[in-house]
Amino acid sequence: MLLGSDHMRMLINGEWTDSDGGEIREVIDPATLELLDIVPEATREDVSKAVEAAADCFPSWSAIASRERGRLLYHAAQRTRESLPDLAALLSREQGKPLIEAKGEILGYINVLEYFHSVSGSLQGSYLEIPGVGDGLVTHDPLGVCAAIIPWNVPALTMAWKVAPALLTGNTVVLKPAPTTPLTNLKLASILHDAGLPKGTLNVICGDGVPAGECLAMHPLVEKISFTGSTEVGRRVASNAGRALKKVSLELGGSDPAIICSDVDLEKTAKEIVSARFYNCGQACTSLKRLYVMEDVADHLEELLKESISAIKIGRGLEPGVGMGPVHSAIQLEHIESQLRSWKDEGEGRLVLGGGRPQTELPGHFLQPTLVRDPSERSRLLREEVFGPILPMMTVRDLDEALERANSSPYGLGASIWTRDIHRIRKAVNGFQSGRVWVNMHLRVPVEIPFGGCKASGIGQENGLAVLQEYLRTKTVVLGQ
Repeated sequence: MLLGSDHMRMLINGEWTDSDGGEIREVIDPATLELLDIVPEATREDVSKAVEAAADCFPSWSAIASRERGRLLYHAAQRTRESLPDLAALLSREQGKPLIEAKGEILGYINVLEYFHSVSGSLQGSYLEIPGVGDGLVTHDPLGVCAAIIPWNVPALTMAWKVAPALLTGNTVVLKPAPTTPLTNLKLASILHDAGLPKGTLNVICGDGVPAGECLAMHPLVEKISFTGSTEVGRRVASNAGRALKKVSLELGGSDPAIICSDVDLEKTAKEIVSARFYNCGQACTSLKRLYVMEDVADHLEELLKESISAIKIGRGLEPGVGMGPVHSAIQLEHIESQLRSWKDEGEGRLVLGGGRPQTELPGHFLQPTLVRDPSERSRLLREEVFGPILPMMTVRDLDEALERANSSPYGLGASIWTRDIHRIRKAVNGFQSGRVWVNMHLRVPVEIPFGGCKASGIGQENGLAVLQEYLRTKTVVLGQ
């Protein structure tokens, strides 16, 4: 039985509608391979209708006071909280993550909406007296129609990161969820709409990156593109946006390193490492993906990691006690296994734990949580982003070596240092080539401070007050004397 017709349509100009002649896509539970629902694939005409609806309502929406826009976000957050159990179950089924993680993600979505409500009175310009000239005013205007293209790994939270600041600053939005996880996003859009969002302010189209995503990003009425996804696709988005001179922000892949020094509480650290790596089956851009450990504690930490990883219960996310669900898709599973096979073929390093598919009665895309020791620097496990439950652990002599190897990746999203030594902390904070540095933690992304990467991990920021500028156009006024 399908989940229901509420999830079978796109939201365009306040109306739930089928595609204008497009195909139908099935949404599959990655743990059981059961059909959950079907959604329409947006055509070029569907995309145009959604963008034009957003453009038509932009003048009236942008004229509303920012506090009123923030108040609407708050009402939507409270309505979302009332539906928390159902939303978490839906997210767990379509994405595959354990129910406790799905609940945490929906609560994160609510927190983001509440945060942007709390800063809704912070949108302001500035004034400056300019000697010999007059008065200078700096004001900020909304851009217009913003495209939000989001991935499948944390679809609810990423939706909030993009939609909430865009709406708060007076823009209108066309959202394109990932084709394999549209159901939770459609339900959240429905709640926003029911909370009082005017028709056309938020539109949701379904479909793949080609043609729906590219048509959306290249539409002449779209002023800003916010994309979260792979670096490869991000480069294509940036290229298309550049030709049209559109504003763009890109939150792309990551291969986050963590450096473990000798002075930490190893038992506590091992548990936190496992949580930071195997959360969401390792499918998070800011997961801890490369582990560099001082040689005098490496063997002890390996034993502690083995113990903690072995305790992870694998299964369907809705089952009690499950700590890790399936890899999200067959294509993703094959890619991760190919990275692992390449490493095995190299013959360097050692498989400590895992490395295969677990014994389970479920037919889904499951992979054992895997620990690998000391692979070669040329290994795909280190050169590429590994978007799945594999943790490579490398032994290093000192902090200098650890930083050099940590920075050898083309990515620069996050990094962490684990130590009690303030001098090491300062050296790592200054030495990491990354958009974020954690100290004695990893993977936390609070909405109150900016989040973004460098190098191949993207451009622009999410979250904090800084993200508001991503959705505003600066205008300067000079008043003569």
